[in-house]
Amino acid sequence: MSNVICSCLLGDNAKVRLRLSQLLHSEMETIYGAFPDGVADDICEVELQGCRREFFINNTGTPFTIGMQVIIESDGGYDFGVVYSTGQIARKKLQLKGLDKSGQEWTAVLRVADENDNQAIVELKKRQLEIRDVCLNKIKKHELDLKLVDVELRMDHQKLSVYYTSSHRVDFRTLVRDLAGEFKARIQMVQITTREEARRANTFGPCGCLLCCSSWLPKIHANPFAEKSQYSEISGNESHAFNITGICNRPKCCLGYSKHEKGCRANSSVQSSFPAAGSKVNTPEGPAVVESVDAQKKLVWLRYLKSDQTRRFPLTKFNALFVKK
Repeated sequence: MSNVICSCLLGDNAKVRLRLSQLLHSEMETIYGAFPDGVADDICEVELQGCRREFFINNTGTPFTIGMQVIIESDGGYDFGVVYSTGQIARKKLQLKGLDKSGQEWTAVLRVADENDNQAIVELKKRQLEIRDVCLNKIKKHELDLKLVDVELRMDHQKLSVYYTSSHRVDFRTLVRDLAGEFKARIQMVQITTREEARRANTFGPCGCLLCCSSWLPKIHANPFAEKSQYSEISGNESHAFNITGICNRPKCCLGYSKHEKGCRANSSVQSSFPAAGSKVNTPEGPAVVESVDAQKKLVWLRYLKSDQTRRFPLTKFNALFVKK
């Protein structure tokens, strides 16, 4: 996968996400009804760098609107973000995530970003580009086997988070010492998965739309398929792996929503006409095993047990020859 192209909060892709949130808020009363009396409207969802979203309490006394830049508390310092949802929508998201617990303490929004804050944010983004180049040079200098994905410098310049991917454990202690001496900040090395890398890329998928994981999906799926049988049923054949694989080289998260609990009625009759992979049939050349099927092209591959050769049959010919009437 290519490197991160956009992790900012004010790019074109971020504007698309904010527009989707605005449309949801405009239909709030139609979907959920009127906001009940006596329920506090002080919780808001704020989008941070890297397409991360967290909940904060609004103690500023100023009603927030979608897309408003705010300054929030962050691990003993402060950082910036963009208001993503407020009011009843934010409360509903809390319920869906199981975070609406009594006595829950929330990090606070400090203030609405002013002109000085906006200028500091612009300078911060330029600074992060320079930091990324320095990190790449340091990684190359120490000959570390890792891939730099993204860097995040907190707004108060007291913490630098370095996101990377690696297939094995990496000793980056010398790298952390060099970066701490270079930037005079606390260094946090964060190893992420390829799915998280794709979410932070904030780019478009093969379908032409923004990635689900970086636009609307509340949680990244570890695996959208509960069982391998579902995977083989949707994939059909290995030659069509590109249809189910995202830019993270993992099964697309959206496929987890493509199959209903009771199965897809439209494809039930089509699927029933195909032999099950691994089933045995008797042929004039001897016993054979169904190696694989291609639902799109309606083809069946047979592997003969004696000669270990593979032969392709159209579905209609396979049913005529080997399926009992």
